[in-house]
Amino acid sequence: MSKRKAPQETRNEGITDFLIELANYERNINRAIHKYNAYRKAASVIAKYPQKIKSGAEAKKLDGVGGKIAEKINEFLTTGKLRKLEKIRSDDTSSSINFLTRVTGIGPAAARKFYDEGVRNLEDLKKIEHKLNHHQQIGLNYRRGAESSGDIDILLTHPDFTSQSEKQPKLLHAVVDHLESIGFITDTLSKGDTKFMGVCRLKKKEEDEEEYFPRRIDIRLIPKDQYYCGVLYFTGSDIFNKNMRTRALEKGFTLNEYTIRPLGVTGVAGEPLLVDSEKDIFDYIQWKYREPKERSE
Repeated sequence: MSKRKAPQETRNEGITDFLIELANYERNINRAIHKYNAYRKAASVIAKYPQKIKSGAEAKKLDGVGGKIAEKINEFLTTGKLRKLEKIRSDDTSSSINFLTRVTGIGPAAARKFYDEGVRNLEDLKKIEHKLNHHQQIGLNYRRGAESSGDIDILLTHPDFTSQSEKQPKLLHAVVDHLESIGFITDTLSKGDTKFMGVCRLKKKEEDEEEYFPRRIDIRLIPKDQYYCGVLYFTGSDIFNKNMRTRALEKGFTLNEYTIRPLGVTGVAGEPLLVDSEKDIFDYIQWKYREPKERSE
C-alpha cells in the first residue's frame, strides 16, 4: 500500500479538537465571540495543513495562528495536555453546561439557557421536562434507567487504516449502515469519515415483557497504529488516565489518546512509539499492567 499523507481528521486532530473545545468555551461561557472566532479560524487552518505539526513555532507560521495559540499548541505537543482546559473542565459552571450538552438534543445555547434557569444536574432537568422538545426528551429518557448515563462508545480499527493512509470512510459507514438496517441505530446526529454520533435502540427485558429504550451511541474509527492508546484512554477512568500521563512524564514520555512518544532533553516529543497492545504502553512507562476493571484510580 502506498504511503499517502494522513487524512486531515487524524493528522493534527488532537490540536484541532482542543482548539474547538476552547472556542466553544469562549462562546458559551465567556461569550467572547472574538476569541471564539480566533480559535475556530486556527482550528480550520490547522485542519487543512498538509503536514503533522511538531511545534508551536511551526504552527505560528500559519495565517490565523497567533502567539498565544502557538504557546498552547506547544504545551499540548510537549505535555499531552493543556492546563487551561483542565481548569475549565474542573469549573462547576463549565462542567454543568458540558453535562447538559451530553443529553441528546441539547446544544450549547440551550444548555446555557437551562443553566441560567437553575438547571445543574439530571434531577433539575427532569423537573423541566415539559419545556424540552421531542429530541431533548429522548435524550433525557435514555438517562433515566440507570445511575450512569449508559452511553455506548465503540472504537473501530482496521489493518488497512493507519495514520499514514488515505481516507477510508467506507469502513465506518459500512458498520453504521448495517446497524441501521437491522434497526439498532435509529437516529443520526452526525456522520463523518471517522466519527459517528447517534441514537440506538436497546432491548431491556423485565420479567416476561420486552421493552426497547433509546441510548446515545458514539462510534469512532481509529488508525490501527493509534488504536491501543485510544482504547486505554476511553476505558478510563479519568483519575487513572491522569495517573498514567503523570507516570509517563516521570519516565520521559508524553502520553495521550493518540500516541506515546519519548521526550528529548529539550522537552520536545519524538516520533510515536510502536504500540501493538495496551500492555506495550504499560511496559514503556515501567508500570505493572492493570486490567480494565482495576483502573478506577
